[in-house]
Amino acid sequence: MKIGICNDHAGVEYKNAISDFLRGRGIEVVNFGTDSTDSIDYPDVAHPLAEAVESGAVDCGIALCGTGNGMAITLNHHQGIRAGLAWDDEIAALVKQHNNANVLVLPARFISCGKAVRLTGIWLDEEFQGGRHLRRIEKIPIH
Repeated sequence: MKIGICNDHAGVEYKNAISDFLRGRGIEVVNFGTDSTDSIDYPDVAHPLAEAVESGAVDCGIALCGTGNGMAITLNHHQGIRAGLAWDDEIAALVKQHNNANVLVLPARFISCGKAVRLTGIWLDEEFQGGRHLRRIEKIPIH
């Protein structure tokens, strides 16, 4: 498995911890984010991650910014991306089970680094439930 990860300046520490966690599980990590805490614009890293997920260059993605909202909004403007913002265990599970999110978005300024790693593991371990949830996803327009 290959996972892309992107972050702005708020998520550098989190990206590094999540990347180590993923590598520990034998997952290849592709870094689309910044390694600096100098301010950057989140769309500059979100678009390349989305394009990599869309093209199949990576299997899925993880994105981090201060609130997670900027990343989620940007990512969800891409065809084929279902970015889900999660800040607790149940939501991390549900964005995969019900929404089949192919990008997990985490709010670096509102959760601890350890929690971000835990939420990543939960999201990775869950499976899409299909059924009525598939019917709903199929109603999301492709732009």
